[in-house]
Amino acid sequence: MCFGFFARQRAPRRVQRYRCTHCGRCFSERTFALGYWLKRPDLLRPVYEGLVACAAYRQLARAFGVSPSTIMNLAARLGRHGLLFLQAGRPETAGDEALVVDGFESFEFSQYYPLHVNLAVGAESHFLYAFTDAELRRKGRMTPRQRRKRALEERGHGRPDPAAVEKQMAELVRLVAPSGSRVRIRSDEHRAYPRAFRRVAEVQVHHECTPSKAARTARNPLFPVNRMDLLARHCQANHKRETIAYSKRRASLMERFAVFAVWNNWQKSRSEKRRDATPAQALGLVERRLGTPEILATRLFPSRIRLPARWQRYYDREIPTRRIPNGSRHQLRYAY
Repeated sequence: MCFGFFARQRAPRRVQRYRCTHCGRCFSERTFALGYWLKRPDLLRPVYEGLVACAAYRQLARAFGVSPSTIMNLAARLGRHGLLFLQAGRPETAGDEALVVDGFESFEFSQYYPLHVNLAVGAESHFLYAFTDAELRRKGRMTPRQRRKRALEERGHGRPDPAAVEKQMAELVRLVAPSGSRVRIRSDEHRAYPRAFRRVAEVQVHHECTPSKAARTARNPLFPVNRMDLLARHCQANHKRETIAYSKRRASLMERFAVFAVWNNWQKSRSEKRRDATPAQALGLVERRLGTPEILATRLFPSRIRLPARWQRYYDREIPTRRIPNGSRHQLRYAY
């Protein structure tokens, strides 16, 4: 029932308050807004649009005249909202559509801590169904000095699990295929993928391989995930080659990837030239393209939208970064 009003210094100046007739606790209209308990809720939309327009945190902070920590806090909230929005809106299974999977390579903190963001993309719809992360060991050509540096880092902070890609690819399959279902998966010839699919005994996987050296054209069976890799690097400043805007923490990287997934699925056309339907429209999830105000219209609650275990760890920021062992967790009492 209505229980008075309270005044604010920003619009809306007058906010309706309510009291629950069941438990007697009070709340307001702002309780159900994404900007709940934020001092600058007006920045949510421009920060959201900046994050998918290849803007870095400090660039946004300079543009809006605020502290970089303000932008980072807003990006974290948008990332948590993106996880819930994606989970609530995505189909439980790909149905008859084949899935194209691959590992998008990036790094956290420094290039001595590379990682894979494992992606599952619809072959026809280009819908980004799910993603997971897997730590990697730095590889490739290194100078003697770089090898000594890697050995020093591993002695001090541990070495990544050599089976991380295999385990997280298996987790990706569980995210897109419920137990007892059948799914067609296309991938390159990565040796960890067949082992990963054997780990998911409860799902019948039909695996199709395409050599990674095949021309990356639209006729390539892996084109949907190759295109997603290109878009992720094009639209997110933290994945640019030789950038200073790289993610310092894996938790922040995954939050930003959730924002990118929502934008790709519900707002971006599959073809920029034709301006055709979004991936969500192609699957029949929505009738029209969603605007940013619609994406950010309502606060979503983790108590009402159950996240998969891996995504719940992203939401709570429990994915550790080896060089930042005491990184902050998401433990806000009222804005959880």
